[in-house]
Amino acid sequence: MKRILLSVFGFLALAIATLTPAFAQSKGTVYYLVPTLLDEFQTGSVTALELFLKQVGYDFKSLNADNKTDGQQSQMNDVIALKPAAIVLAAVDFNALKPSVEAARAAGIPVVEFDRQITSTPSDFTSVAGTVEIGYVAADQAEKVLKAKNGAVKGKILQVLGDPGDPYTLDIQKGFEEKMKAFPDVKIISLPAMQWEASNAGTIVADQMLANPDIDLIFSHAAHLSVAGVASLEAAGKKPGDVMMMSSNGAPVGLDLIRKGWLNVEVEQPLYAQAAAVAMFMDKIVKKEEIKPGEYEVLGLKSTVTKEAWGPNIKIPGAAITKENVDNPAFWGNQKPPTETVKPVE
Repeated sequence: MKRILLSVFGFLALAIATLTPAFAQSKGTVYYLVPTLLDEFQTGSVTALELFLKQVGYDFKSLNADNKTDGQQSQMNDVIALKPAAIVLAAVDFNALKPSVEAARAAGIPVVEFDRQITSTPSDFTSVAGTVEIGYVAADQAEKVLKAKNGAVKGKILQVLGDPGDPYTLDIQKGFEEKMKAFPDVKIISLPAMQWEASNAGTIVADQMLANPDIDLIFSHAAHLSVAGVASLEAAGKKPGDVMMMSSNGAPVGLDLIRKGWLNVEVEQPLYAQAAAVAMFMDKIVKKEEIKPGEYEVLGLKSTVTKEAWGPNIKIPGAAITKENVDNPAFWGNQKPPTETVKPVE
């Protein structure tokens, strides 16, 4: 009996030792303050950040501000009082959230800017797409489709921006218009869809197609804005291919519009890599260790960390999606999260 009991206890000890890593103590909770859940990039960002942060040992909670600046400010105050390991912030308004960032850091809580850069005050880390570069890629694609249609790079482009308070859309506009200056025979009409509301984009497209029926290309700064644009075109009796279209975030609806023939190009914003980068550097962020500038590989994408006035900043490249490569699972719009496990940067 004694031998049996010893064997049983030995087996239990071995089982407990084997199971212990699965119940390893959490490194703390990271809160993600998402600006809105109105589009698939934002809902996808919640899923991706949770996936990758849990891989590196952090609990995860998210709060949705419903695109309300005062609501996000209140959420920041509430989360600061909880003293989490870190706060990840995608600001509704990058100017209005500056005091909240400063309050969190004064309380010793690291703040990570995700997707929406705040440059007016330091943060502990910023993970963004190469937004100006997205504009460059979009310009290259516009050059190709205009030349294919008109025999030369000439014509009229309607550029539907997002909210003018969001640096994401301003940077894309900057990159796009900078490269398109090389083509004086291209006229660009730029109008903002306030608060990134799809209905605002739909109204812009409807109005401009009446005022400028010779528009060759509609370039919207998010795929959900293109959906509204398509609805306006359909209401005007247009069919796929009658007006060329392009978007710049890579959402599932954008990829569907490519498959349906409405969209010529979707320039992807690298959602998965942006989220993975946050997880890769979270240990250093929480421990307040130096994040060294240089080249890093994030989910196979060569990315660059620089030391800016607002803190360490990682910029991750995007890519053009067309009917030829639309089914590639690497694009987040196909909603197949990477199987690769993120490892902390040492």
